[in-house]
Parts: sequence; C-alpha cells; structure tokens
Amino acid sequence: MPVHTSRSSQDNHGRGLGLGLALVSAVAFGGSGVAAKPLIEAGLDPLHVVWLRVAGAALVMLPLAVRHRALVRRRPALLAGFGLLGVAGVQACYFAAISRVPVGVALLVEYLAPALVLGWVRFVQRRPVTRAAALGVVLAVGGLACVVEVWSGLGFDAVGLLLALGAACCQVGYFVLSDQGSDAGDEAPDPLGVIAYGLLVGTLVLTAVARPWTMRWSVLGHGADMNGTSVPAVLLLGWIVLVATVAAYATGVLSVRRLSPQVAGVVACLEAVIATVLAWVLLGEHLSAPQIAGGAVVLLGAFIAQSSAPAKPPREPVASGTNDAGRELSAHGTAV
Repeated sequence: MPVHTSRSSQDNHGRGLGLGLALVSAVAFGGSGVAAKPLIEAGLDPLHVVWLRVAGAALVMLPLAVRHRALVRRRPALLAGFGLLGVAGVQACYFAAISRVPVGVALLVEYLAPALVLGWVRFVQRRPVTRAAALGVVLAVGGLACVVEVWSGLGFDAVGLLLALGAACCQVGYFVLSDQGSDAGDEAPDPLGVIAYGLLVGTLVLTAVARPWTMRWSVLGHGADMNGTSVPAVLLLGWIVLVATVAAYATGVLSVRRLSPQVAGVVACLEAVIATVLAWVLLGEHLSAPQIAGGAVVLLGAFIAQSSAPAKPPREPVASGTNDAGRELSAHGTAV
C-alpha cells in the first residue's frame, strides 16, 4: 500500500543517514591521535593537549549544558563520574600512551574495554554472560598478544602499554556509568546534556592536573611536523576540538537515534582501522604483518562482544560485551 511504501522509504532513508553519521563519527574520532601526536612531539605535554581538547570542546558545547542545566540537580554523581572517567581519564591516558607507542597500538589496546566490561558484569554484578561474548574476550586478548608482539618481550614501551590499558579501564567506567538511568524511559538523562557536562567536569579535573598556565603556549604559534610536512599547530588543534571531539560526539549520538545500538557500535569499530591507516599514511607509523593480523582479531573480538546482545533485551537481559545503554552514549567507540 502507498502508506506502507512511504513508511518503508522513510525508514530506509533514516538508516542510510544513520550509517553515514556513524561513519563520520568513526573517522572523526580516528583522526584525533594523528592530529595530537605532532603537537606532543612539537613540545606540548600530552596532558596539555588533552586539556586544550576538552576545554575547547566544553566551550563549544556550553549552550547545551545551559539548556540541560537540570541535570546538575538530578544526576550530579553521573555527571561527575562521566567527566572524570569517560572524558578526562580516557583521553588523558590515551594521549599519554600515543606519546610513547604508535597510535594504532594504543587504540587497539583500548579496544580491550568490551572484554573488561564483561569482567565487571560477570564478577562484580554477578550476572551471566553469553558464550559469544566470552569468545569475543578470548579473541580480543589473543589479538592483543600479537599487536604487542609478546614473543619478542614487549617490543613497545611498557609504560605506554600500561597507559593504553588505563584508557581501556576508564572506558569501562564510561560504559558502566552510561547505564545509569537507562530504565527511566522519558526521564532518562539526555545524552547530549551528559556529554556537555562531562566535558565541563573533565575540564575542571584536567585544569587541576595539567596546570595549563605552565603550558608552552608559543608552540601553538608555530608549525608541527607531520612525517616531514610542517602543519600549523593551531590547525591541528582546531581539528582535535571541532572535528575529533564536538563533531565526533554529536554524530555518534545522532547515529544511534537512527540505528540500533548494535549496528552503530559495529560501525564504531572502524575507528581503530581508520586511526591505524591515518597513522600509517600521515605519520609513517608502520605495523608488522603479525600486528595487523592481531589488530583484525582484536576488532573481531570487540565486534562479537558488542553485537552478541539482542536488539530488544528482555526485562532481565543476559549480559554481553556492552549494554545497549552503554553503546547509546558510546557508539562512536572510545571518547578519544
């Protein structure tokens, strides 16, 4: 019937737009490390780069924070935890990690987060997990062993790997906090409002830790080397703030509104691939064949862990790699 045809056409258009937004989000987040590493190598401390990123994004999203100011009264603990772990913790650990190890390796280690979430669900919440999700964990850990080349005695900086693992642990907090209020229906906190306040809280935390008044501000007035090409530092910073943070978060959340969280989460897995390819092309960071194969296995494990839950879980769902509410706020992948 014409009405059914029109409705089907609208649904297809919505899904197509959602896929496009999810892909844009993955590309935007995937480019954050590539833009940040030249700034770090030019003389900026990793924490200062994180502070510039978060503070700039918080300023841009300040109108949204004002619009959703009731969240401060209704969900203060959620906003504080989200800003501390989901914004400040994840990004500080990730940027510190890429100052010591290749961008692709840091991001692939961070993709252990779905496996760590399973550990939280199984051993802290004492809820069962699906066999498919457990298989995803095994694959992710096995792939990580190839990425870091354990047979060569950890050829990468051990501190850098620990920092990347710290980013994964903070992302677990991001997933867990994202679940708060997911069963409240219309009373659930608005995702954009949570993100805006998360950025504001992250800015306050990072200001105390990074002490931006000690930053070498003069670096922003010069160029940063990107594999032999000088790029204006302020241009790289603009990309990190406007594209890799504001646009990435916004398109990620909007994509989930048009797709199932599972589909959006699967598309977000492209972030690690995009980051690795960009680092290869723009920074000259080449990974070996075993590392590439291991990275593919890590992503496969993350994919299985994230997509093993039903689209519409029952009242007491079987836990999987991440929950639907967690993916609704994090369908862009890692908040880097």
